[in-house]
Amino acid sequence: MSEDLWSGTPGQSLAVAQLQAAVANPVHAYLLLGPAGAGTRSAARSFAAALLCPDGGCGTCNHCTRAMALHHPDLIVPRHDGPGWRVDEIREIAGQAQRRPLEAARTVILLADAHLLGGAAPALLKTLEEPPVTTTFILLADDLPRSLETIRSRCAEVRFELLNQQAIIEILEHDGLDPERAAEIAEGAAGDAIRARLLVADPGFASRLARWRGVPQRLDGTGRTVVAIVEEIQASLDEAVAPLVAHHVAELAELDAQAKELGLRVSGRKELLDHHKREIRAYREGEIRAGLGVLARAYRVDLAAAVAAGADPAVVVAMARVDAISRYVTVMRRNPRPSLSLERLLLALC
Repeated sequence: MSEDLWSGTPGQSLAVAQLQAAVANPVHAYLLLGPAGAGTRSAARSFAAALLCPDGGCGTCNHCTRAMALHHPDLIVPRHDGPGWRVDEIREIAGQAQRRPLEAARTVILLADAHLLGGAAPALLKTLEEPPVTTTFILLADDLPRSLETIRSRCAEVRFELLNQQAIIEILEHDGLDPERAAEIAEGAAGDAIRARLLVADPGFASRLARWRGVPQRLDGTGRTVVAIVEEIQASLDEAVAPLVAHHVAELAELDAQAKELGLRVSGRKELLDHHKREIRAYREGEIRAGLGVLARAYRVDLAAAVAAGADPAVVVAMARVDAISRYVTVMRRNPRPSLSLERLLLALC
């Protein structure tokens, strides 16, 4: 097995080791669980290539190279048309799972966004329980709600954690960035390698980090100041997603060019646009999460100073502030009104 095959998933040695060990005797379904940018997609591609490779993932054969490019005839990568999976789409996938492999020893189905199965999950359950012996499912999910515990129970779970700052630094240095700049970007990457690489082309990143660092000094206990800070943060989110939007424009142009070159009607454009919308929403969440991480670190400095000085009241206040930020991050994705909840958080920090 070639280590180069897995080089696109740095900082996840435990998860990669689990997948490498599974190649020799795979079970019917795997669930790769982890946040965006943690490496689940690159790991899934490498795992699929290893499963299709007659040598267990040499990294150089025709099977490996085509699988890594998502062009292998025995690698099925379905996409959902809309915000979530529909029952008819899952039934089609279940049908594809029954077919015999064309070239490799097995068929691999790489199903992204498993957390969006929703009401379509029952249509997948029976296939996950009793798939053909030559079919292996690889499911990807940011997280699974309780309503999808039955899906989780049918899979071997491999968990991916947010990357630590050092892992992000190493990735960026490998890309050719100088250590100082890599460290600065890693601070605001929120453990997301995809986000980190986009931040390299983001000239306003440093000023946005500085804005978050300055929040504690600006909070004066008034609602007017809190509203002004939140309005600035919301305006900065549009600036933050600009590099991602540019990347999306390039992806669409490439898709259109491929269709024109082949003389075909554009295929998959709507699915790609829906994927872009989800990416932008997740990126905006990541921007806020990164800012809150900077804010929490500022209050941890206060906490360390209070502990060192033996100032018990100050310790209690600093701990309460850090805890409030942590609770907000935990429920942020489920909050339908992020601006209002962010205002409440900042008022609580005053």
